[in-house]
Amino acid sequence: MTGAALPACTSHFVSHRGSVRSLNEDAYLEAPDLGLWAVADGMGGHEAGNLASRLVIDALDAVQPATAPADMIAQVQAQMAAANRRIRMLSEQRLQGRLTGSTVAVLILSGQTAVCLWAGDSRVYRYRDGALIRLTRDHSRTEEMIALGLLTTDEEADPRYANIITRAVGTQDVFELETRVEPLAAADVFLLCTDGLSKAVSDADIATMIGAGWNTAARGLVDLALSRAARDNVTVGLVACASDDDPPTLVRA
Repeated sequence: MTGAALPACTSHFVSHRGSVRSLNEDAYLEAPDLGLWAVADGMGGHEAGNLASRLVIDALDAVQPATAPADMIAQVQAQMAAANRRIRMLSEQRLQGRLTGSTVAVLILSGQTAVCLWAGDSRVYRYRDGALIRLTRDHSRTEEMIALGLLTTDEEADPRYANIITRAVGTQDVFELETRVEPLAAADVFLLCTDGLSKAVSDADIATMIGAGWNTAARGLVDLALSRAARDNVTVGLVACASDDDPPTLVRA
């Protein structure tokens, strides 16, 4: 991967505590000057998850400008390793050893390259030419069962296993982000979300909402999840790349 200018992008993020939870343990980052966006979903209950997701996002907020995607990837990995250590210390020193952690999904856009880095079941999707594809693979018991052929889709998952995450920031001493690199095209739209959306709204509904107008899709998708009594916090972010004839301006929630 070689150095390249950042693509012009517009982003819009919306976060809500959901229909049941009293506290929003999700967090997100918009850093268009870096070509960097992220969502995080804290785990652990009470304020533990809130602190964990905040540590993840604060660490990503310390990333510095880079001229090449590889440099940005290295920084994100280093910052997440540092956040992993901080969350482990939080668990030991302030939570009496109670396990806490956070999922994370990161999108990097640089030149003609899109990079996803993630841990857990927060997701990144790409919408291109009317088609939606998921770029991330959940680190979850359900996804493992799908890979083994025991399930066809996550809608078939046993509720007892639906919330079991197999990888997250802060839950293990040795931590690694999964990475996927894809070519970037003009007018690509990316969606980042926590599982409060994906457990309440289908991929087909997500595609329909983005197709109807990506600039209103973040709010529309959160509202749709809430209308279906979203039991978890819901965070949705849309990042749209400029088309050749429609350069965007930055929009924030």
